[in-house]
Amino acid sequence: ARSTLGPALDKATGTLLYNAAARLRDPKHLGFLVGYIARREILTDLQLSAALEYVRSHPLEPLDVADFERACGVGVCVTPEQIEEAVEAVISEHRAELLAERYHFNMGLLMGEARSRLRWADGKTIKNEVDLQVLHLLGPKTEADLEKKPKAAKARPAPAEKQKAAVVENGEVGTETRSLLEQLRGEALKFHKPGENYKTEGYVVTPNTMALLKQHLAITGGQVRTRFPPEPNGILHIGHAKAINFNFGYAKANGGVCFLRYDDTNPEKEEEKYFTAIREMVEWLGYQPYAVTHASDYFDQLYTWALELIRRGQAYVCHQKVDEIKGHNPPPSPWRDRPVEESLLLFEDMRKGKFGEGEATLRMKLVMEDGKMDPVAYRVKFTPHHRTGDKWCIYPTYDYTHCLCDSIEHITHSLCTKEFQARRSSYFWLCNALDVYCPVQWEYGRLNLLYTVVSKRKIIRLVETGAVRDWDDPRLFTLTALRRRGFPPEAINNFCARVGVTVAQATMEPHLLEACAREVLNEQAPRAMAVLEPLKVTITNFPAPKALEVLVPNFPADESRGFHKVPFQPTVYIEETDFREDVDKGYKRLAPGQPVGLRHAGYIIAIQNVIKDASGRVIELEVTCTKSDAAEKPKAFIHWVSEPLACEVRLYERLFLHKNPEDPAEVPGGFLSDLNPDSLRVVRNALVDSSVLSAQPFDKFQFERLGYFSVDPDSEEGKVSPGEGGCGAPPARRGAPSRPSPSPPMVFNRTVTLKEDPGKA
Repeated sequence: ARSTLGPALDKATGTLLYNAAARLRDPKHLGFLVGYIARREILTDLQLSAALEYVRSHPLEPLDVADFERACGVGVCVTPEQIEEAVEAVISEHRAELLAERYHFNMGLLMGEARSRLRWADGKTIKNEVDLQVLHLLGPKTEADLEKKPKAAKARPAPAEKQKAAVVENGEVGTETRSLLEQLRGEALKFHKPGENYKTEGYVVTPNTMALLKQHLAITGGQVRTRFPPEPNGILHIGHAKAINFNFGYAKANGGVCFLRYDDTNPEKEEEKYFTAIREMVEWLGYQPYAVTHASDYFDQLYTWALELIRRGQAYVCHQKVDEIKGHNPPPSPWRDRPVEESLLLFEDMRKGKFGEGEATLRMKLVMEDGKMDPVAYRVKFTPHHRTGDKWCIYPTYDYTHCLCDSIEHITHSLCTKEFQARRSSYFWLCNALDVYCPVQWEYGRLNLLYTVVSKRKIIRLVETGAVRDWDDPRLFTLTALRRRGFPPEAINNFCARVGVTVAQATMEPHLLEACAREVLNEQAPRAMAVLEPLKVTITNFPAPKALEVLVPNFPADESRGFHKVPFQPTVYIEETDFREDVDKGYKRLAPGQPVGLRHAGYIIAIQNVIKDASGRVIELEVTCTKSDAAEKPKAFIHWVSEPLACEVRLYERLFLHKNPEDPAEVPGGFLSDLNPDSLRVVRNALVDSSVLSAQPFDKFQFERLGYFSVDPDSEEGKVSPGEGGCGAPPARRGAPSRPSPSPPMVFNRTVTLKEDPGKA
């Protein structure tokens, strides 16, 4: 610029030069733009923005100079007369509103419309002209003009509208919070549009890029395409829930589709149960994949491309051992420059099984962003594949497979967590080395939870040592475990929405997820009554010769949602903790001389006699009852059951004692030494009212005053209780009804308590 303008640069030119250097992503065009600024052919920031957008949209050389100058307004001169005429025309169109609203009218609208008629006009000049002509039309401001315009009240959306969006299938997300969709639509502003991959920072443009993108658009019709690509060697966890929400939700928010693609390239660790469980969890969260695919669907094409990569001199067969090439500074391969024909023959020998495992690999010739050199593309594994059988004894790696599968499926946005950022350069390199369509990889921050582990290896150790039953143990944060514990899928989706779509890694407290569960379950879980530690109560003056029926609302706050009947007879059971012989100040429940109401029954009971066993323990209460409307209102109402069902209740707490059980600084003895001995308490002699008799596994209830509970699958199978984490089951209460033997007991898992425990927050 100084070579053109001399040593002294004016402030306006200096600002344009600074903005050009700061905002230009591809420095090869910097000199081109500086020339226009120095020659004063680009004079405004508006022109500079148009120039930067043009350069970004035309990545291939050479640029069409005439087209560039037209797009940037080079040489366009807007006269004062043109500005005056444009402003006059705009004011004429809005004359009636201006005269009615006067200076309360939005003057920015006038300037915006005038600007749209004269794109390259100076904004300050337009504003001055608008002010002048408005003054001429309306005259000076009056006192009324100076008063603030009252703000119009905004209509508040109904709670149901605020919480949920409609269920849509065929590749689109199910019920979820609108805030998530709004976030994802916001992310769309940062992402490229389909077919405009080259506008992404760092995207590598080759001479074939534009033609490949044109073909891509012809196939997809400009549709957004994402994919969720799990490895089928473990169960999905809470972190995957964010990935599922992001991939499927982003596609939905932008009218696109999402593939579920299994990355099944490691047959040693893959099992059919994982394939089934992964799809089941995706659908449980409310999503229907546009298509379910497998990396193994493309093994033939991937092998053909591997041969082509060798022919192009971009890959070679290497005999370094696995230990030799680990880490970031391994010794260079002595076989890197072996002849192409030799690598082709050796790669064919690998395919035919002439090399043992670890004796030969196919490596790509590139240096990754993290400094790793020549990543492996293929390795030998004599393990039958669950889908292809014994056809292959060589299998592709993630670094080789992932981007090419994305290319085959014409993915527009390859969304992955930040740890894959180091692989972005290899992603672009491999697609371009083979001259195939290259998608764009975008990274976001992963979601972690405190007080848990989600590593497949560590969960397997927990199962092997008996610390948990299996991958679906309700103390874990796998999705199958959360479902078994009773967390609704909507709560998990809402939790992911609250975490947000962030680039930074998010580490959250479990109680935030529990709060989301309470919100959903409060609306979804019908009420029932259950007693965990039963104490027998006999009503000596029961008001009827036989059992009565009590109508209990399923949702007390909204009785239009129905009722259920529970029996009420002379013998009822209450919580042992709801009775005390000695009353402390502030105690409001049942005690001698202190009656309580029975919830929903319409009766108040008062102590008549306390019956104890030989050891002095209270085993039964004899009480009298009075109609609620005939007695003074009691201090408290308690829950109860009569003619109840025997059931087992499992009460869960955190599995680990410390926030970060994997951190050696926090837990020097390793995560297995940090297990909470009280993480599971089994109550084997609980009682529940008969309204839940027909409940199925995963049905959810609010047990009044106790918490939210879900029917465990063990209920239908009659399995024995799991071992308790350091807590024995409480002894059977005397006076509690015996469990009927012909049918297995119902089993309930406590999902969350009714209120958050302050000690956990």
